[in-house]
Amino acid sequence: MKIILASKSGVRKKILDKYNIKTKVVISNVDEDQVKLSLLAEGASPLDISKNLAEIKSLKVSTKHQDQLVLGADSVISLRNELINKPSTREEALKILKKLNNSIHYLISSVCISKNGSMIWNHSDRSELKMKNLNDSDLKSYLKKIKTETLMAYGVYQIEAEGLNLFEYVRGDKDSIMGLPIKEIIKYIKNYK
Repeated sequence: MKIILASKSGVRKKILDKYNIKTKVVISNVDEDQVKLSLLAEGASPLDISKNLAEIKSLKVSTKHQDQLVLGADSVISLRNELINKPSTREEALKILKKLNNSIHYLISSVCISKNGSMIWNHSDRSELKMKNLNDSDLKSYLKKIKTETLMAYGVYQIEAEGLNLFEYVRGDKDSIMGLPIKEIIKYIKNYK
């Protein structure tokens, strides 16, 4: 079975490829910042925001691709139930790292599968991460190792690369932390009729 991935995330595509799930990428072009602002104005939690974004991406692509399964996904960081956005500058990235420093936060990865413009399944996974207590020079040194485009696209840390060194502990599924709760997706696809 082939599914459509409504995401430009190379990491998500790699995860699907690793598990031999045939995919075609169709980017949804959803204005995530606008959706987040609207949801935050309504008092939505980080979990609600993640679920809604995954669903919106999936539905937008699904309406144009009849009779095909479309997978939308979104991941957010929640610190004390506050949404932490991706940085838009290196200075902002440093502020975010300082905020997460020596704290427990949650990474929420949500997925949604749609068909013919209707959601048919969704799932959210929450992982717990505790950042080490690092000084400013450690944080700046870490940021120097990360390319600007990587920071802007994936956020302040990449758990599969240098980012793992920032953490005291990581509790959760690695693929889910990287953006796709693949085990749940596989279970759903296997049972899909």
